[in-house]
Amino acid sequence: MSARALLLAGAALAFLAVLAGAFGAHALQERLEPRLLAAFMTGAQYQMYHALALFVLGAVQASPARDSRFALAGACFAGGILLFSGSLYLLALTGIRQLGIITPFGGTLFLIGWCCVLAGAWRHGR
Repeated sequence: MSARALLLAGAALAFLAVLAGAFGAHALQERLEPRLLAAFMTGAQYQMYHALALFVLGAVQASPARDSRFALAGACFAGGILLFSGSLYLLALTGIRQLGIITPFGGTLFLIGWCCVLAGAWRHGR
């Protein structure tokens, strides 16, 4: 992903994370059982963490520290948000427990993304 794409994705996904968190806290609090509300809020938290990471990666990609591993990390974070947070949102809103099968795939993408960040940072420091 380019620096511009990472910055745009980070900003848009952070905006949506705030929106999801507010929606969960205000509109869903009385409508969902606590376990489902907690799942929804976990999705919003992880979306925000990784949206901010996308934003940082965009800044790094615009600097001399640019590395293809950081671009790959960004793609993994974006995919992880879609699968991890998206599946938790859908699980909470629909109650379809089978959607929980998707969540670990998003978590795995997050982990792969962080390994890419680690590898890029290691390479840059040499």
